[in-house]
Amino acid sequence: MSRISIGIPGLDAHLGGGLLPGTLTVVVGATGIGKTQFGLQFCDAGLKQEGRRGIIYDMGCRGDAQSHGDYAERMCDWRLNKVDPSAAPVLDGFFASDRNHGDYLHVFDYHGRRVTQRDMGFEAWQEWQAEIARKLGTSIAFLYGNFVQGVRRVVVDGIEPCERPSESIQFEMFEYMYHQVVRKDSEWVARDLFRERYLQNAAVAAEQRYDPNESACLCLVTSAEAMLDDLIERPLDEGDVISNANTLIYIGKVREGNKIGRALYIAKHRGSVCHDEIIPYTIDDHGLRIS
Repeated sequence: MSRISIGIPGLDAHLGGGLLPGTLTVVVGATGIGKTQFGLQFCDAGLKQEGRRGIIYDMGCRGDAQSHGDYAERMCDWRLNKVDPSAAPVLDGFFASDRNHGDYLHVFDYHGRRVTQRDMGFEAWQEWQAEIARKLGTSIAFLYGNFVQGVRRVVVDGIEPCERPSESIQFEMFEYMYHQVVRKDSEWVARDLFRERYLQNAAVAAEQRYDPNESACLCLVTSAEAMLDDLIERPLDEGDVISNANTLIYIGKVREGNKIGRALYIAKHRGSVCHDEIIPYTIDDHGLRIS
């Protein structure tokens, strides 16, 4: 089975050659530690390996933008083509070879709203549910449209920390999109997208089939912990996104004498031998670099 390169020089060797296709990788770390750069490097590596960069599905919903566009242009000479999250998907000509489905979708507007059920009232929770329902069509069209054109990498960014993932509107949305779009048979994704118009698009959808087991999804989760030691010691809750990931990577701060550096730790990498060590890294204008 051909491995998928993570896109960070030196890291693939620590992952037994790279990521396994058809799996979920979760990267956990505090704000500002380098997660977004990590994700962009992973996307950009697709240009060399698959002939197409990956796509970014940004679930951030606070006021602090991730600056994906600035990072992408500076690091990878890549100008992101953003999709309007409020626009309904245009299904006419959906499978045209020159159709541009975009490579960046910031699905939620920055509201500065709370994202866990425990922190909001009943009405706020219902408002979130309604917003998710409105954004499903756009989200499915964005992911499916790119998959039929050969994209094999998806980065999900902007997920905030919470004590119970089951109470997070972001984790709820991610679980749906991951299992019902990213990992679902392409024919059934087409049915969900086109609905009553599926029959008139069934033939071309069948010609555009792809294997979801050939792609890789990278989910970037913000942690409350900043120090790598604290991340390594945190317990995993059974049934949440992190515990169900095939590969789990923690990135955080480490003490180096009287200075603070950065390092990562591969906490889990099912089905492959990986190095069990703390791996220092630095960040420059091109992203993460293994020291």
